[in-house]
Amino acid sequence: MKLLKTAHNLLPHHGTLYYLEGVFTSSECSSLFNTLIKETPWRQEPIKLFGRKVMQPRLTAWYASEGVSYSYSGLTMQGLAWTSSLLQIKGRVEEKLGEKFNSVLLNLYRDGNDSMGWHRDNEKELGLQPLIASVSFGAPRKFQLRTYLQKKERIDVEPAAGSIIVMAGDCQDYWEHSVPKTKMQVMPRINLTFRSILN
Repeated sequence: MKLLKTAHNLLPHHGTLYYLEGVFTSSECSSLFNTLIKETPWRQEPIKLFGRKVMQPRLTAWYASEGVSYSYSGLTMQGLAWTSSLLQIKGRVEEKLGEKFNSVLLNLYRDGNDSMGWHRDNEKELGLQPLIASVSFGAPRKFQLRTYLQKKERIDVEPAAGSIIVMAGDCQDYWEHSVPKTKMQVMPRINLTFRSILN
């Protein structure tokens, strides 16, 4: 990855976390956000949580290269065909990081009630030490990480529109992450997590 020599690692140990601002201009952010809101077939899917099915507290969509599928929390997703706007974003991310991705999970946080619970992206389809690039458009929301076992050390990032958060190395083994609910009035946010599926 290009960033290894120049970027500052925000994790104090075990893994890497990079935060890159201004990867997309403000006009690109506005245009892409509006396009993604309109063209994406958003769905609210049920997942297994502590042995029971619950509806995800956000809307999602999964895009991937042909033949690529992804399973997490009891949910298996078949990828939709890439759109021109997603290929534009994907190309910028790949150019910036010097990496290739074959899929992206879109999350729409409509307001402060939408969230993402504590979890690790450690599914077997992602392989060992997966590299995940997370792009944000729309309103900022707090992104949290904490140590998986002790749950004592915590890092908070509030990614701006047009930024990329990169999780790599041992990050998914030793750290878990979330997007918590908030009582503050917040506008919608779209988050795209690019990843490479091994199947």
